[in-house]
Amino acid sequence: MKDNFGLYTTLDRLFGGDPASVLTLDEFLKGLEGRSYAFAIMALNMPNIVPSGIPWLSTVTGVPILFLLAQFFAGRPVPSLPRTIGCRGLSRSKLQNFLKRARRYIDWLENAVHARYEWWVNGMPRRLLLAAWVSNAVILALPIPFDNLFPSIAILFFCFALIEDDGLMAMLGWLFTAITAAWTIFLLMVGHAAIMAAISMLHDFIFG
Repeated sequence: MKDNFGLYTTLDRLFGGDPASVLTLDEFLKGLEGRSYAFAIMALNMPNIVPSGIPWLSTVTGVPILFLLAQFFAGRPVPSLPRTIGCRGLSRSKLQNFLKRARRYIDWLENAVHARYEWWVNGMPRRLLLAAWVSNAVILALPIPFDNLFPSIAILFFCFALIEDDGLMAMLGWLFTAITAAWTIFLLMVGHAAIMAAISMLHDFIFG
């Protein structure tokens, strides 16, 4: 990979330590040692890929991802977070458990990614990819139940596409972006129907 060290090696180093301790977001970004925004976002997004049992994980990681994307588009050379967000963290024990379960998938992805079909990540396709990247991050950050897996996978593939100029990863990112859009619309429609049904039942209960 163009960032000169593997994703698994990086996460293993960052998540290591006392399982009872907390890894703050500031410590996480500092541990990336100035690597690219795409790599930082990919690493921050990884815990969303495999169920970890961490409450509100997609929002805890999604909001910082949006801050990083804002800095990326503003042209800042090194990512950073506001103190109120950077001081928050995640349990190392849960992060270490996640990494054990995810290792084979991470290893497979690292071996599969390389430069190809580069027109998918240049010019207008690249600009559209960046817009989709942001859209998935927004959906990830929103507290919508059962709606974090597909956007996190799309973000992962887009990050690999940008890091390694891999058009196949970009195609997979677009596929999961389409799935994310369809699934999010479905969840919102179901949620709206459930709310309207609850209001109707409450009305009937109160007014007979």
